[in-house]
Amino acid sequence: MLERLDVITADITTLKLDAIVNAANASLAPGGGVDGAIRRAGGPDLNKRLAKIGHCDPGSAVLTDGFNLPARYVIHTVGPVWRGGGNEAELDETLARCYRSCLAIAEEKSIRTIAFPSISTGIYGFPIARAAGIAIRECLTHLRAGSRISKIIFCCFSNADRDVYRTELAKISD
Repeated sequence: MLERLDVITADITTLKLDAIVNAANASLAPGGGVDGAIRRAGGPDLNKRLAKIGHCDPGSAVLTDGFNLPARYVIHTVGPVWRGGGNEAELDETLARCYRSCLAIAEEKSIRTIAFPSISTGIYGFPIARAAGIAIRECLTHLRAGSRISKIIFCCFSNADRDVYRTELAKISD
């Protein structure tokens, strides 16, 4: 299963895949970080579509076309806000649900290649090693359950983030 996972440093908006994942906010309003980059690259029709959808609960996901992006689809998910922790088990579960929701949509739409950013680790403050471990575990669990997805990419913004994901991936044996 590990051969179906990859960790890269890249601009997620340049990836020609079946789907990329957007780390959105609950109101699906324009934001910064990966959301801002995806919206700029996707163009005004992507923004209009998200405005029409209007809301997505934390841990849930919604699908749009990719519009001007090279990816066919964008799956928008809302991660938890860390705010210094607190109820770590609940925050971990919300982040895990983000991955499960995105992967469920991917299966429903016969998506075979998908890239995830590091959900909730930017302005939402989720510790990156913790988030990477959750992401990798959820994706491996999904693949092991008989998924038809052929490639899951963890697309990191920086080499430092990439190294954290690679370290977490190395901790897991197939």
